[in-house]
Amino acid sequence: MKRLPVFLVSFLATLSVVPAWGQPAPFPSHPIRIVVPFVPGGYVDAYARLVATHLGTALGQQVYVENRPGSSGNTGSEYVAKSAPDGHTLLVTAINTHAVNVSLYKNLPFDPVRDFTPIALVADGVSAWVVPASLDVASVGELIALARSQPDALNYGSAGVGTLGNLTVEWVKSRTGVRMGHVPYKGENDALLAALRGDVALSQVSVASALPHLNSGKVRVIATTGPARAGPLPGVPTISETLPGVSGSAWIGMFGPANLPPAITMRINDEVRRIMTSPEVRERLAANALVSPPMTPEEFGAFQRAEIAKWAEVVRTNGIRVE
Repeated sequence: MKRLPVFLVSFLATLSVVPAWGQPAPFPSHPIRIVVPFVPGGYVDAYARLVATHLGTALGQQVYVENRPGSSGNTGSEYVAKSAPDGHTLLVTAINTHAVNVSLYKNLPFDPVRDFTPIALVADGVSAWVVPASLDVASVGELIALARSQPDALNYGSAGVGTLGNLTVEWVKSRTGVRMGHVPYKGENDALLAALRGDVALSQVSVASALPHLNSGKVRVIATTGPARAGPLPGVPTISETLPGVSGSAWIGMFGPANLPPAITMRINDEVRRIMTSPEVRERLAANALVSPPMTPEEFGAFQRAEIAKWAEVVRTNGIRVE
C-alpha cells in the first residue's frame, strides 16, 4: 500500500480538528455583554441583571451587564446597533428607545427596526395616575371635569418630555380638549414627590413606585394605564374604561444587532421566556404589576412595530419634539 506524503498526512489531520469552511463558530464562544442604555439602578437595569444571571447559567458562559447611558438611551442603543451580529453583544432597553424616540428625535442615530433584531419581550408594566389626596377627584372623569372648569389652572408632572407619562396625558388632553400645564421633572421619583407635596394635580408613575405611598394618606391612584386592570390594584379602573383605546405600558425588551442568525435569536428567546415565566420571577413581576407574556421573536417584532405606529400618532397629533 502506497504511503501518503508526510505533509499531506499533517494537512488532513489539521482538517479533522477545525470547523469546516463557512461554518459559524459555536455560540456562545466567549462572555456575553448585555448593554443597558440607562444608568444603573433603574427598573430596566434591574431586570437586565436578573436575565443576565439566569442566562449565564443556562448558556454555560458568563453574561454581564454594561451600562452605557446618554441621550435618553440612544447612546447605548447605537453602540449595539453597530456591534457584530454574533449574539455576544445584546441590548436590554425600554419602550422609549425602540418605539418612541424615532418620532421624538429629528436625527436619531439608528433605525429601531432596520438596525436591530428583536429577540424577546422581557417584561411589560403599566403606570398609575396619582393625584394628591387634597384634590377632590376620585376618577379620570372627575379630573377631566375639573380641568374643563379651570382651563390652564392645573398642572401635571412627568419624568420628562417624551416619557410615557407625558405622552399619555397629552393623548388624553387631545381626546378631551382639556388644557393642563406640563411640569417635566428629572425622573419618576421627582414626579411622584411633586404629587405627594401637592405641587401638581396629577403625576403618572409606575404602579410599583406608587404602591408604597397609598397608605400614607397623601395620594390616591385614580387610574392605571394598561388595557386591563393591574393585579395589585384590582379596584382601580383603567383610563380606557373612560376613554376607550387610550392605553400604554412601559415594556422592556431584548434586541440584538441586525442580521443576528435565527438559530442564536431563537435560542436566546427560548431561555429568556423560560427565565421570565419561572415561578420565582413571575411572583416578583406580579408584585410590581408587571407581566411577561411569552412572544416569539416574530411576535415581539410585530408588537414593537405596532407600538412605533401608535406613539408616532400621539407625538404627531400633539406636536411633541425633543431636540
